[in-house]
Formats: sequence, C-alpha cells, structure tokens
Amino acid sequence: MGITLEQWIVEADIGSMQLAMEAGTVRSEDLVRVYIERIRACNDTLRAVLEVNPDAIAIARELDRERSEQGSRGMLHGIPILLKDNIDTQDRLHTSAGSVALADNFAAEDSQVAKRLRAAGAVILGKTNMTEWAGFMSGSIWAGYSSRGGLTLNPYGPGKVFVGGSSSGSAVATAANLAAAAIGTETSGSIISPSSQNNIVGIKPTVGLIGRSGIIPISRTQDTAGPMARTVTDAAIVLGAMTGVDERDPATEGSVGRAYADYTPFLDAGYLKHARIGIPRYYYYGLDEARRVIFDDAIEVLSQAGATIIDPVTLPSYNTDWQWAVLHYEFKTGVNDYLEKLDPSLPVHSLREVIAYNDLHADIALTYGQDGLTGSESTSGTLTEQAYTDALKQNDEMARRQGLDYALETYGLDALLFLGNEGGADLAARAGYPSITVPGGFALTGVVAPGGYTTDGPQGITFVGAAYGEPTLIKLAYGYEQATKHRRTPPPLVDV
Repeated sequence: MGITLEQWIVEADIGSMQLAMEAGTVRSEDLVRVYIERIRACNDTLRAVLEVNPDAIAIARELDRERSEQGSRGMLHGIPILLKDNIDTQDRLHTSAGSVALADNFAAEDSQVAKRLRAAGAVILGKTNMTEWAGFMSGSIWAGYSSRGGLTLNPYGPGKVFVGGSSSGSAVATAANLAAAAIGTETSGSIISPSSQNNIVGIKPTVGLIGRSGIIPISRTQDTAGPMARTVTDAAIVLGAMTGVDERDPATEGSVGRAYADYTPFLDAGYLKHARIGIPRYYYYGLDEARRVIFDDAIEVLSQAGATIIDPVTLPSYNTDWQWAVLHYEFKTGVNDYLEKLDPSLPVHSLREVIAYNDLHADIALTYGQDGLTGSESTSGTLTEQAYTDALKQNDEMARRQGLDYALETYGLDALLFLGNEGGADLAARAGYPSITVPGGFALTGVVAPGGYTTDGPQGITFVGAAYGEPTLIKLAYGYEQATKHRRTPPPLVDV
C-alpha cells in the first residue's frame, strides 16, 4: 500500500478494507490488532471504549480462515465494529448501560443487533462508554458520563467541545478511528446529537426497522439502535445488516416489505436534482451566528445541487409542550422487564434495587444523583395511568399529524432540514420516524452547553423524513456529503 497499516487505517472505509482483505494485503486480524493499539493509545484521554473483546483477535482469525476457504459473507465480513454498552452480547463482554450496578452483567444471549452483525461477519470489537442509563439517570448528568467509564471527551477538543449524548462513546470512537463503525441507540437525539458533535454520520432509523430485543431500554415507543460511521456509505452498509423482523420485538412486524437488507443502491448523489427539502425556520431564530452560517451554507449547497428548497415551512406543532412523562412511565416497565431476567448472582433485578444499590454506593454511583430513576420508580410500572395514555396520545398527535406528516404532505417534501440535534430530534423521536445527520462543517465560536462545554467544533446537517423513508434520506445525505466533504480527522492525541 506504500504506507504502514497504522497510517492507512486512519479514515479507511469499509469498502477499502474489503478490497484489501480480498486482495490478501490485509487480514481481519490485522484490522483488529491495529484498532486495539489505537484504543490503547487514545482511550485514557477519550474514555470512549469501556472494554475490548478479549476474543476479538481469535474471531477475526477464524473469519480470515473462512474467507480463504469459503469466500466472503459480504461487506461486513471481518470488519471490526464497536457496540454501545446497553446492547447485549453473548460473549466475555459486559452489558451495563454504564452503571456500576451492572458492572458484572454478562448477557445470556445476543441481542438481535449483535446476532445480525455476527451473521454478517462483523467482529464485535468491544463496548463503548455512554451516558449512564442512556441519560435517564439524572436531569443533571453530563453527556458522556457513566459511573463505570467516567466522562467521554470529544476528540476535536477534549474537555472543551461538547460531546453529545448518550451514544457518546460510539460517536467518539468512530470519529477517532478506533473502529470501522459503531452502533448507538436513540430515544431522543442520542445518535443524532453525538454524531453531529463528533463530525460523523449517524442514522436514527424508523422505530421497528431494527429489532430491539436484548437492548437495555428507556422507551418502547421511541427506542431504536442505529449505525454511526465516518461516511454515508459505511452507515448504509451497517444499517442493511441490522434490519429484519425480531420475534421478540412486535414493532418490527411493521417493517415487512419496507425494510432492505442492502441500502447501498440508494447512494445516489444525483437525486438532489429531484428533491424537495423544507426549512422549518422556527427552530433557527435563536441560533448563534456561527451555527446559523453553517445551516445557511448547507441550504445553499443543496440548492446549487438542484434541490427545491421550501423556505419557510410551518408546522402546527411549533411551540408544543412535549410530554416527557411518557419516558418516565415506559422506563420502569422496560427496565424491570430486562433486569428481572438477569443472573441471580447480580446485585440488582429491578429498578428499585438499582436505586438502593446506588444509594449504598453513593460515592461512586451518584456523582450526579438519580432523580430520573426515582421519578420513574414512583410510577406504577403497568402503563395503565390515564396521565400516561394522554401524554402518549398528545406526543403522537403533535409529532405526526400536526408535525412531520403535516409538513411532508402539505408541502410535498422529501425531508425537513435541521442543524444537528436542534428541533428535529424531538419530532422524529416522538413520531418514530427516521433521521440522518452528516458532517456540515465547523463552528469557530459557540455558546455554553451543559457541563460548561461550548457548541463550537463539528456541526451536523440533519435530514428528517417519513416512516421507513431511510432510502430517501440516504440519497439526500449522500448527495450533500459528496458535494461538501466536511468530514475531517480529529487532531492526533498521541502518535499512533
């Protein structure tokens, strides 16, 4: 290749890795080893990876043997991928949602996500750090912090630039080239936010496109897993490997006939000439100047590429009072269902026991308190309260009929355009609709964000569309990516 493997791996995409493995110039084992070395060199600073799979090298070696004897399974054969720490894997990796209360939890079986990735030939390289309990631990918890892993830092300004949450470790590891790609989960913004803040591509799929069994939950109506990668192409490759009906997740029954096992045919940059994209200006009146310029530049790029821009687009649900109580009700039900099945040797098997464990170990477990957990525990856990059903109905009405459905249908749009996590994440989350964010540039100045960080640094451009509209969103995102190429490698932390 003319350069060392350590140099080549930086920004290498999945297609290049496959070509090299097919040519015999690189093995999956080589990829795993070089990523492990990068993790060892960078992770003390970034705290993005909680643990490396002790069997990763052996798994890669077996996949290399399989390739030589039987051929490749496909685009993910031998590709090292990291998983967020709330996704079960039946191996020697723990699944803890970042909590010390679950630090010794080994899953009895693979999650649907892990099962499908393994079937596609991916090497599960390890688990990434995350905001503890996916941010539901406390209203004051810093994005990227967990009692098990500490605080994840943004590689574009460790300790200064906001990292985003809760799939923080997955975003940082991908941005810093610690794996080919990573898997995150989102309830409301937890893939889109850290992807945007770390200069990578993140796809929050339609709820029901990807099976959720074996994922520590927050919300049965909003949760989904999704890919996080450095390019739209890589994100599309990983997305296709994860789709399909999950017998333990009824929501996936709606994906029959609307899911694809391969999303790469939708990598069509020319589609922008036919696209209609709406601009919900309401969400941008309060933006600081640096980020407003990035958003306006994105609109200009899309317009120059031939897209029809509808500006402004008005949604009846502007100024809606989102009913966050839905999550408090659903969290207790989902978490109790997960915890009660855990090995009897573990110290917690219910949300009540998690709260008690944290109180007993407050010095390490309660840096930011646990008002999110206690608030959820105060509900019945039966999802029968009138307040819950009313809140769920209001969210659905405002996000769909008076929100995204109204805008997309009234204006004849392919998608709405947002800056990073601003506004669109809440709409898409409550509707259960897909979104994709793509690197959109860098703000040189910013405003103070939670934890004292600033919003300068990477900014994502986010497209939000209709249910099962991932093919259209991938076309739009790919066209924008190819027209701009805003992805930049973070500055080196150490010489790796």
